Amino acid sequence: MALQHKPTAPRHSAQDALRVLETVTRHTSGVTAAELGRGSGLDLERLPALLRMLRREGYVEQTADGAYVTGEALARLGSTDGREQAVRDKLQRTLDRLRDSVGAAVYISRYVDGEVSVTQYADSPATPKVNEWVDFKVSAHATAVGKSLLTQLDHAGRRDHLARHRMARLTSRTITSDKLLLSRLESQPPTVPVLDLQEYAVGTVCAAVPITAGASVGCLALSLPVEHAHRLREAADELNRNAAPVLLSLTI
Repeated sequence: MALQHKPTAPRHSAQDALRVLETVTRHTSGVTAAELGRGSGLDLERLPALLRMLRREGYVEQTADGAYVTGEALARLGSTDGREQAVRDKLQRTLDRLRDSVGAAVYISRYVDGEVSVTQYADSPATPKVNEWVDFKVSAHATAVGKSLLTQLDHAGRRDHLARHRMARLTSRTITSDKLLLSRLESQPPTVPVLDLQEYAVGTVCAAVPITAGASVGCLALSLPVEHAHRLREAADELNRNAAPVLLSLTI
């Protein structure tokens, strides 16, 4: 199975953020914004937004004289001791903030050993998560999560997945033709969120965006009750704009 390495906005932002962090870590006594711009190669219009994100996420801190130094979150994620739990905790805090920001339940999903797996999520009484009435592992054809993950595989990888999981009709909107689904996956722009408009469950709409880190296929998703479907595209765009911190936590 090969990956479809297509650029996405979150990946570009995360790559730019990593360049900034590399420059910060090289200057243990602190580095100014101007020096960061020269060291990372980023223009001064792009840099302020990245620095705001990195400060908010705790990856960098600003000293009294305005210089930037490494933050506590970067130190925790960079440590080999308890790193896995530190990553989960960091991702959970980011998901909680995203949930409140977009007003929807949000999820991280990975494609591991040929299967769809939702690894973390953030919901609340006001933003309930999807009722998993059919295992997500066997319903990738009907979910935004599954389709987003499948778009990141090559054609052979997609065919292999569909050959192992029958495309059952879950609602009247579910696509059950592998030819039609493969055609739609092939034409899906990598920078546009994948949508599920009541294909998995009546009463629920979802959207997902790719957050591929290295050889690991992943996505960030949200779900809304159908009565909030008018907010789906706006929420999905906001999710996409704010996916970089999630990808960054997975990459560091």
